[in-house]
Amino acid sequence: MQILGVDHLEKWVEQFTEGAFLTSLFMIVGQVLLAIIAFIIARSIGKKVISGSFKKVENQKNMSPGRVKTLEKLSINAFSYVLIFVFITIMISIFGLDPTGLIAGAGVVGLAIGFGAQGLVSDVVTGFFLLLEKQIDVDDYVTTGGVDGVVEEVGLRTTKIRGFDGTLHYIPNRGISNVSNHSRGNMRALVDISISYEDNIDEAITVLQTVCDKIAAEDNTIKEGPNVLGVQGLGNSDVVIRVIAKTENMQQWAVERKLRKVLKEALVANNIEIPYPHQILIQKNSQ
Repeated sequence: MQILGVDHLEKWVEQFTEGAFLTSLFMIVGQVLLAIIAFIIARSIGKKVISGSFKKVENQKNMSPGRVKTLEKLSINAFSYVLIFVFITIMISIFGLDPTGLIAGAGVVGLAIGFGAQGLVSDVVTGFFLLLEKQIDVDDYVTTGGVDGVVEEVGLRTTKIRGFDGTLHYIPNRGISNVSNHSRGNMRALVDISISYEDNIDEAITVLQTVCDKIAAEDNTIKEGPNVLGVQGLGNSDVVIRVIAKTENMQQWAVERKLRKVLKEALVANNIEIPYPHQILIQKNSQ
């Protein structure tokens, strides 16, 4: 490396003494700019080609949108890594260095990773099986690695999960020891509502079921129910009645909010009391 550096230094000095230094510098700068422009264009075209290809596959093979997004992002990442490696090789060639050394070095680095970076290898292997077994896809609601949220990207090294508070979690794949996928099938919407001990339970159940039937006819996201199961519990000052329904994925919370509203309004309209804490003030007259 020292001899190579001396030879290049002598060439630069020789070019400078011959008055061709500026010409050589402009040529190198021009080649670098062309390489950068080519890199940007190739990356843009490559992403469009990959995205277009997966859209065709989605239409032809009826793949789920989440699965298509997962494989699309993974392919774009792999393409970007290869393109960056080619770009670095070209840049080295522009400055007169031998790129074969870089290629040979990549093999040595790969061997070193195999022996020394077990964590990285574990990430890649785990990510591969996550994709192969279709455990999670983009837009799935999952709980894994101590966090829960919606999957934004599944890579060979890390998985990105967006929490419901907006936090983006980067989870190394080796940290995914188990996955709870909440997006495979219909979800449950559950609402508990209370009435007082003085009210008629059968009448309350009839009122609530009537409202549930009306909601089921209006809301297409409800796949089953809602059904009034009956008395769920007896509290200190209330009788708890449980309502349950099956909904589309990610719609369970919206259905629960809607049920709480209409059930409360129905009870009030039928003069059925919903217990709430009361404060009683007792005054003693000291005479």
